[in-house]
Amino acid sequence: MGMLLEPKMILTVFLMGTIVYITYLSKKNATASDFFVGGRSFGWFTNGSAIGGDYLSAATFLGIAGLTFQLGYDGAYYAFCFSIGLTLLAIFVAGPLRRFGAFTVADFLGYRFHSRRARLAAVVVVLSISGFYAAPQLLGAAQILSMFFGTSYEFGIIFTCIVMIFYVGIGGMKGTTINQALELWIRLGAFVLMLIAAMYSGLHYDKILYAINSFSGPITGTSPYALDGSNIQFDGEAWTGTGFYFPTFWQTISMTIGLALGTIGLPHILLRFYTNPSAKAARKSALMAIGIASVFFLLAVYLGVVGRAIFLAGTASEEVMRDLVIGGNNMVIPSTAQALGGEWLLGLVIAGAFAAVFSNLSGLFITSSGALAHDLYAEFIKKDITQRERVIAGKVAILILGVLYGGLGLLVKDASIGHLVALAFTVAASTFTPIFILGIWWRRMTEKGAIAGLVIGLGVSMLLIFFPSVMPEFLQFKIPGIITVPVGFLSVIIVSLLDRQVPADVNDFMKKVHAKGSETV
Repeated sequence: MGMLLEPKMILTVFLMGTIVYITYLSKKNATASDFFVGGRSFGWFTNGSAIGGDYLSAATFLGIAGLTFQLGYDGAYYAFCFSIGLTLLAIFVAGPLRRFGAFTVADFLGYRFHSRRARLAAVVVVLSISGFYAAPQLLGAAQILSMFFGTSYEFGIIFTCIVMIFYVGIGGMKGTTINQALELWIRLGAFVLMLIAAMYSGLHYDKILYAINSFSGPITGTSPYALDGSNIQFDGEAWTGTGFYFPTFWQTISMTIGLALGTIGLPHILLRFYTNPSAKAARKSALMAIGIASVFFLLAVYLGVVGRAIFLAGTASEEVMRDLVIGGNNMVIPSTAQALGGEWLLGLVIAGAFAAVFSNLSGLFITSSGALAHDLYAEFIKKDITQRERVIAGKVAILILGVLYGGLGLLVKDASIGHLVALAFTVAASTFTPIFILGIWWRRMTEKGAIAGLVIGLGVSMLLIFFPSVMPEFLQFKIPGIITVPVGFLSVIIVSLLDRQVPADVNDFMKKVHAKGSETV
């Protein structure tokens, strides 16, 4: 009974209850448009909040602060790259994509090139990127449940997948969008309260950064939880300098390319622009998401530094010190919240962390279900499918995805959330980013060029992520965007120039995506 009255339980149950209620109110999905794109009925504020909720996943709520805690300035640089990505998305893709109007990401290739083969290749890439992205979100949820509620890692994965199947399967895009918008403000509220608590405690940025830089030696209070039984060593000068994680200029550039361009190619973010009523609303939504994300990233970096200062001081409770050592960088935000504001602030942060996971996973589920039901089943298996059958197929796809994503989550138990997501960004940057940038802005792109870009971009990305040793040592990058992204772009350009089979209606397509007032309902 005592645990049921703890703040973390009360606030988490409140979040779950809110999700159930919103999902119930959004359960009417009569058409494929309702289920997959919410009837294109969301205004710029709601959709901007939802884009922020979708983009600011567990990787940002937990991962950015965690990477800053672990790597110093090299970790904080991740936030800079993510911010660039949203800006590029707003400038080059948001408006044209909404004017095009469709249900799924693969629709763009299917209609742009009148090609079922291009659509099929896009489905494979959507599922690959979504799987890569879903695994770290499930990892975050399972770690939170394990650390603060005492459940097993496996239970956390299964529980989260069941919640997502219910959440997305019943509510569709309508329920997903409203929940994502609400969950964003829960997370932002948690960060703001942590900021206030840190300032009230005298943890001003310049003061704690100087203290961290001056620290060199063992960290008091860590020996009981360290594997070797001795206090963990820390070098403050290395942490506050550059090159702590990315030792060369080219490593840094490679990460910048992978993360900044990866945003443009994330299927679950691209899909959000189909839900706006107009291109103008899509651009305003993107700009709002940029503003929210910028504030969020600044707070995440600051709180990562605060967490490091608290850890080095060695004066936090045994529970906090244990969690920071054993839980690793993924648990920095919850542990810091507990040190700053006790159980109630911890409870709000835990609810915010669940909100981050649910928000991002719901976007991945609805995007991948569209790829399976709309792009695969309706295009290749049952062409005469009705609207109602499309919705049913989407719900069945969500059930299948719950099982598949759950299996992936079980395989990444000891991974870093932030780094896993960075790799997903690299795959997106090497596949869909060239397709959408060139498909929207270059008339001479062809079907074969698009397919080549997707296949080669995906293949090279997977090769260098999982088997980096195939390259000479000087070409082995932690995030190989400097190699994979140019390969993706060049594959599209070279094959298109050799092919020359440009669609006959390319001028009509260009007019549609670039002319004002040409949105498809």
